[in-house]
Amino acid sequence: MKKTISSVLLILAVLAVLTTVGCQKTENGTAAAEETAAESVENKLIIYTYDSFASDWGPAGAVIPPFEEQYGIEVELKSAGDSGQVLSRVVLEKDAPQADIIIGIDNNMLAKAIAEDVLEVYKPANISNVPDHLIFDESFHVTPFDYGYFAVNYDSQSMDNPPASLEDLTKPEYADSLILMDPRTSSPGLGFLLWTISVYGDDFTDYWNRLKPSILTITDGWDSGYGLYTAGEAPMVLSYTTSPPYHVEYEETDRFKALLFEEGNYMQIEAMGIIKGAPHRSNAEKFIEYMLTDDFQEIIPLTNFMMPVSSKTQLPESFNYAPVSDTPLLLDTADIDENLDTWLDAWLEAAVE
Repeated sequence: MKKTISSVLLILAVLAVLTTVGCQKTENGTAAAEETAAESVENKLIIYTYDSFASDWGPAGAVIPPFEEQYGIEVELKSAGDSGQVLSRVVLEKDAPQADIIIGIDNNMLAKAIAEDVLEVYKPANISNVPDHLIFDESFHVTPFDYGYFAVNYDSQSMDNPPASLEDLTKPEYADSLILMDPRTSSPGLGFLLWTISVYGDDFTDYWNRLKPSILTITDGWDSGYGLYTAGEAPMVLSYTTSPPYHVEYEETDRFKALLFEEGNYMQIEAMGIIKGAPHRSNAEKFIEYMLTDDFQEIIPLTNFMMPVSSKTQLPESFNYAPVSDTPLLLDTADIDENLDTWLDAWLEAAVE
């Protein structure tokens, strides 16, 4: 009986030790797993951007890997159409943010982004690299990284007499010749609408009524519109003064040209900002700082085909084919904020319905 009791006590003691060791292993394993998960979250950055930025020939492939290597941060890049569509996605997710940074908010979309309260304030330490006239948001909800001028581009092999002004575009000889983008979903589309407002003021709807016969189609975004243009669907497209250098640099042709109009060309300044409630805020700040460095800015001309905001960056020779507007046009962001919805409604009635 004593042997039996002793054996039972021995077995119970062994089980207690094994249970304790097992619990310790489980606790240590759980702690290690939690630590690994926390480290994984800490070393991550999620970026929303427009299609051309994330494309094979866009800046992402050149600027993201060096950033990842320098900071040990894994970047997840998600594209969602044109800049307007990207901002719409951020707005839809604002109650439960899924990304840290939005790339592509420009001077024309800033008012909407601030009104929707989807951006955090952050002033980069190296903002001095950017000339004052390019800092369009002094509250620093966004930081500029490149800029350019909207322009009607034309194919010189299929058009001998390009227009010299916005008004020329309405002439019968240009019927069904122009591809534009929707200002509700596209930043170039919105830029062109504001361009017409800056020139024609309250009479801009009259202009759009006269322009309508010249429009072949209005696409959701720049990528699809420019693709139709280079495929020969129309001889003219809304794009940038910096679009021809792409064809010179990579296709060795200067057939595609950008027009400076008599009334002036509307300016676009592109920026990026930290999304409010960003899951990886500290990593987002690092990326904002990084995009103002020489390493990032030098990539812009031959990938995004825009002008870098850093005045220290030298432009490649192909940019000799990018005409420079002597009359840059720009509407005040406060005016855009106050009137945009009314302007879009009026545009829809004049240009589409």
